Amino acid sequence: MENPICIPTTAHRSLPSVGLGFWKIPNDATAGLAVEAAKLGYRHFDCASDYGNETQVGQGIDTIVQSGICRREDLWVTGKLWNTYHRKQHVRRACERSLKDLRLDYLDLYLIHFPIALAYVPFEHRYPAGWHYDPGSESPRMIPDAVPISETWEAMERLVEAGLVRTVGVSNFGVSLIRDLLSYARLRPSVLQVESHPYLVQSKLLRYCQQESIAVTAFSPLGAPSYVSLGMASASESVLEQPVVQRIAKEVGRTPAQVVLRWGVQRGTAVIPKTQQLHRLKENLSLVDFELTPEHMALISGLDRNQRFNDPGAFCEPAFGCYYPIYE
Repeated sequence: MENPICIPTTAHRSLPSVGLGFWKIPNDATAGLAVEAAKLGYRHFDCASDYGNETQVGQGIDTIVQSGICRREDLWVTGKLWNTYHRKQHVRRACERSLKDLRLDYLDLYLIHFPIALAYVPFEHRYPAGWHYDPGSESPRMIPDAVPISETWEAMERLVEAGLVRTVGVSNFGVSLIRDLLSYARLRPSVLQVESHPYLVQSKLLRYCQQESIAVTAFSPLGAPSYVSLGMASASESVLEQPVVQRIAKEVGRTPAQVVLRWGVQRGTAVIPKTQQLHRLKENLSLVDFELTPEHMALISGLDRNQRFNDPGAFCEPAFGCYYPIYE
């Protein structure tokens, strides 16, 4: 199955608009899932060292290429710099560790995962580092480190110059941070990855990125389902149960999930839904042979509540002992 809708990035490459996110995918299911996704036509894999399964994604990619499902150059693989590696002397080593685990010579995109710099945790001490500085201490907590984004970004630019990554970008950044970054960046960020779904439309942020020719990837594009198991959302908060989404799904002959994902793609973002179910994998990719009307788009956007499920300002303090808002 083809995935022909692409979003141009500032590096004159194409980011497939439907990808597979590997957040929370169990290690023992990851490699096989990657292979099955590639067979269906997925060419965009969203990874991160913090997900703890890059080694297994790498096994899957190796199988994909060796078995001839597709070539390496047909894949778009995204990686992310974790919070504990923001100091310039750690950035390259963090990237090289991801490349080793993914069995790749280069990443198509490398993102600063959060605008959150934490105290360095040596690779040999713990990897992935996670949020806590010392999980075994009497009072485990995250420890912030005052690293300027400019320092981290300069090291990210050097990864491109070294040929380790093709493009660089940011994740969980807002307009003010991006505007500041653009004031000194030698290489502009090509992609912004943020939470976005009908309950968190982020129309101003999307418009700003489009104005600046920065592609946008929406993580958690279906909203609450990714967070129910973590206790960060309830099943009743699912946008898929909204009557307006259910009605539009019936009108276009698609599932509510396809309607919400099509809304994301049609408004100009890439989407990276997560699933382990093969029929859902196929369903999530089948978005190119129907369109939503302007009325449909407006109705879905009208569900906006500015409801953010993934908010460090909400989860860092109870989970990691440190109040750390980033969106205010």
